[in-house]
Amino acid sequence: MNQLLDGQPPAAPRFTEKQGQYLAFIWTYGLLNGQSPAERDMQRFFGVTAPSVHQMVLTLERAGLIRRQPGLARSIELLVEPDSLPRLQPIEPVKSSVQRY
Repeated sequence: MNQLLDGQPPAAPRFTEKQGQYLAFIWTYGLLNGQSPAERDMQRFFGVTAPSVHQMVLTLERAGLIRRQPGLARSIELLVEPDSLPRLQPIEPVKSSVQRY
């Protein structure tokens, strides 16, 4: 039963733009690979550090947007409707400040 007592559907999940991109990546990765991404996969895609990815996963889990099974690799499960996710945006490559001649 996904409706409130007044018969109205629940509000769309609330997440930040960055959280939405992580959720969209998790969904897309699962579609393409038939399994959830590892944190390392997210690290490579977003070009961030391992601790940054882990903190995001913990944040998404605390917010009730994903669920994981402790001790089981690739166990991230989305708890939001895929239709509520933003489009996954390509990541801009980091520009080096080193000039080449």
